[in-house]
Amino acid sequence: MKKILLVSFFVLLSLMGHYYAKISLTLVCIGIIAAFIGTLAGGGGLITLPAMMLVGIPIQTSIATNKFSTGISALSSIFYLLYHKELHLKAILKYIAIAGIGGVGGALLAVSLSEKTMNFTACILLIFALIVTLKNKAWTNTVNHTEHTTSSLWQPFFIAMYDGGFGPGSSTFSILYYLRCQHTYIKAVQLTRALLFGSCTGAFIVFYQTGFIQWHYAIAMALGSILGSQLGLLVLPHIPIKIAKLLLPVMISLLIIQMLWKII
Repeated sequence: MKKILLVSFFVLLSLMGHYYAKISLTLVCIGIIAAFIGTLAGGGGLITLPAMMLVGIPIQTSIATNKFSTGISALSSIFYLLYHKELHLKAILKYIAIAGIGGVGGALLAVSLSEKTMNFTACILLIFALIVTLKNKAWTNTVNHTEHTTSSLWQPFFIAMYDGGFGPGSSTFSILYYLRCQHTYIKAVQLTRALLFGSCTGAFIVFYQTGFIQWHYAIAMALGSILGSQLGLLVLPHIPIKIAKLLLPVMISLLIIQMLWKII
């Protein structure tokens, strides 16, 4: 009941924001769908970036808007998880900090690299991620703290760097990383929300300074993303492990197709 009430609060908050800010309902809907799918399996950028470009938003503004909305939705997810004591602040602060630094570095790097180079890099990484996903046999629904491998910080840093500079597939990379650390699928998704908050916050600082943020776009996407991420977290415990195993390779495959289309 508490979860339903909390999600209802975010629904009401989004509707109020939509009414008073007079923002685009289309962008709110895009944010909801992308955040819902992105929370469960990653690949939200597969929806948001092309959709924003289709409605006439420039690519630089689309990336900057996506960083803001994803960061806000990740923050709302962290509040949700802390409130239900599914995450502990002390345990995620190091990931938020290292991801923030990585996000800044990625955004600065993106300014100096061409979009084609970023697409090519993303395609190579996604193909590697698909192979790892298909080979991964260690998915589990049970918690066994004694089996957790020692988690390094350099992998989350590079994931955050990639997310800060580009983004599509970063949630999937993060989920796979935490799965390899022997976390459950649910815990991997939860920790990914913390990582994304850090990387998006760092990237947003850079994009804000470059003047690519358009607030009427950003607020619309953020409201939709908040609602979509809360719905995703609400559904998450009820997702069978077989469905989760199917979602990840499907989203990675779609991302690879998108990257190849852009490269060609």
